[in-house]
Amino acid sequence: MKQVAATALALFLALFLLPLLLLGEPDQETEPQATGSLPIDHTVVTPALSQDSQITVRVALGDGEVLALPLDKYLWRVVAAEMPASFEPEALKAQAVAARTYTVSKMERTSETHPDADVCTDITCCQAYITPEQAASNWGDNAQAYTEKISAAVADTDGMAALYQGQPIQAVFFSSAAGKTVDAVEVWGNSVPYLTSVDSPEGEEVPNYHSTVTVPLEEFKSKLLAQYPQADLSGEPNSWFQNTVPNSAGGVETVDVGGVTVSGTALRTLFALRSTSFTVSAGADGVIFSVTGYGHGVGMSQYGANALAKEGKTYEEILKWYYTGIEVAAYTPK
Repeated sequence: MKQVAATALALFLALFLLPLLLLGEPDQETEPQATGSLPIDHTVVTPALSQDSQITVRVALGDGEVLALPLDKYLWRVVAAEMPASFEPEALKAQAVAARTYTVSKMERTSETHPDADVCTDITCCQAYITPEQAASNWGDNAQAYTEKISAAVADTDGMAALYQGQPIQAVFFSSAAGKTVDAVEVWGNSVPYLTSVDSPEGEEVPNYHSTVTVPLEEFKSKLLAQYPQADLSGEPNSWFQNTVPNSAGGVETVDVGGVTVSGTALRTLFALRSTSFTVSAGADGVIFSVTGYGHGVGMSQYGANALAKEGKTYEEILKWYYTGIEVAAYTPK
């Protein structure tokens, strides 16, 4: 029995202890070591520079100063000034593309009004402009959300412009229409293939969509005769206005005033009307203009763009709605 037990003990040692003796102590250097690298799904990737950020725009600020800004920074300031930040994201994107298109087009030619700058902050010449600080002050509690919203509109359309036959269009826009936009030839005398009259879906949601301007009779006579001295404003005021010719949007193309043909655009300017979509009446209380919409009526309606966005249209669809026959594609100014 002792011999059997000894044999069993020898087998046990051979099978279980000998491998441990041969392997020795665990090698400490084979333990997992920190490498300093991140897991593959957390690898840090430096984002590529946007196309807009690599383009510099020279902006005339109106006090003699010319500020050089990356295009994306400039576009943020334009969109924040031109369109309510509460609008739908796709409408803001459409505005960003329109603003970018206008800007790159201006960059490719020299302006007599600001020869040392590409654009200026005078809305009668170029586009509206507001600093981030001014915008934040206006927005109050919504400042952070609106800031990010407009930044996204610019970034999500990076480099994109509205093109006709490969060139940037005159991407004009205005606030709101009375059911239709106006053909460019009726406002500026030049026929532009992509600036034709189209339906526009905004309506009563537009602030001050309907407005009234009452001009005292003597003031009306004074202003009109200064521009049209041949007009006959004798007789009853309600007889002064005859032969109204509608424009493509249903507003006033021309109307005879005191026997002289006057354009709706001229009357709009002369009496500070919000648009040429108006009717006119006259009596003892003065000349009364009943106006619908706001702006020159050509190109993209901003409130119309917002209405289309609410219907589910993308920014590209909105732009193609208002600018007939265009393409939306990447463009770098020459």
